[in-house]
Amino acid sequence: MTDQKPMDVPQTLLESILHGEALVQRRAMAKAITLLESTRADHRAQADALLTALLPHTGQSLRLGISGVPGVGKSTFIEALGLYLIGQGHRVAVLAVDPSSSVSGGSILGDKTRMELLSVHDKAYIRPSPSSGTLGGVAEKTREAMLVCEAAGYDMVIVETVGVGQSETAVASMTDMFVLMQLPNAGDDLQAIKKGVMELADLVVINKADLDEAAATRAQAQITSSLRLLGLHGNPDHAHHNTTLWHPTVIQLSALLAQGVDRFWEAVTTFKTLQSDNGKLAARRQHQALAWMWERIDAGLKSAFRQHPRVKPLLEQLSAEVAAGRVAASTAARQLLAAQGTQAPDSFHKQ
Repeated sequence: MTDQKPMDVPQTLLESILHGEALVQRRAMAKAITLLESTRADHRAQADALLTALLPHTGQSLRLGISGVPGVGKSTFIEALGLYLIGQGHRVAVLAVDPSSSVSGGSILGDKTRMELLSVHDKAYIRPSPSSGTLGGVAEKTREAMLVCEAAGYDMVIVETVGVGQSETAVASMTDMFVLMQLPNAGDDLQAIKKGVMELADLVVINKADLDEAAATRAQAQITSSLRLLGLHGNPDHAHHNTTLWHPTVIQLSALLAQGVDRFWEAVTTFKTLQSDNGKLAARRQHQALAWMWERIDAGLKSAFRQHPRVKPLLEQLSAEVAAGRVAASTAARQLLAAQGTQAPDSFHKQ
């Protein structure tokens, strides 16, 4: 249940997102996402009310996460995929997040500029977002932006992020399917592919296969082999191979030449069918929703703690003491918690 009254919902914005004609709807979506990204208390109240009103209209899209190192061709691939899907009758939303944008300032629009054909299509919506220092290269409000896109009728929502740091974990935690893109020479240096990333991937794509077919084929074979060693890729010839479960797989394609995009979409469709039928897709979304709730609780509590009137004057002083090695970190933490009136758990005192 929510304490928000219907009058708190920005009705014009709500109606424009749900029922507005193309141009009006896109403008309303942009305004809604900007409202969601605001840190002002009055804007947050409006944003929460809007999100609650939009929620019944969400959940019908396929949420696809795409990650990979810079230069692997993510933007080229997303444009080729987006145009292919529009040709199949879909509406495509792309949330492109640049983890360096909050520092560099100039690179945030890079993806939108590179997707020239897709960005001007009336059945596509591209939203570049700064990560604002958020770990993982995924903007703090990306999850909420996804819901706005879904409510507006976009049945394919793609979240693109640079494959650095924890970005793979972040994008995998908010999407139905996580796609990891690799270059053809990835198989030549397989040890560089982190085990944790491979465990997250539902599908591995070898892009730019046209540049070196032999290297791409070798990479596909070696990555497939590594997935089997990790117990992720099922062997279809094995007697115990479960055909009701999705087994992460590896495919080749050339985004630049738009070759293999149909095979990619066939794999995605198979994934969606299997995961829907066996209940894993619904379970994944439920888990993500609860994880999202606790993530926001943690962030809210940390922010409130920092602003507490008795904590704030002590925080800078104790931080300096800890940095200088004069006070143990655990001691400083207990003092700050005590100042706020919080009793640290017994396990904390034993540190």
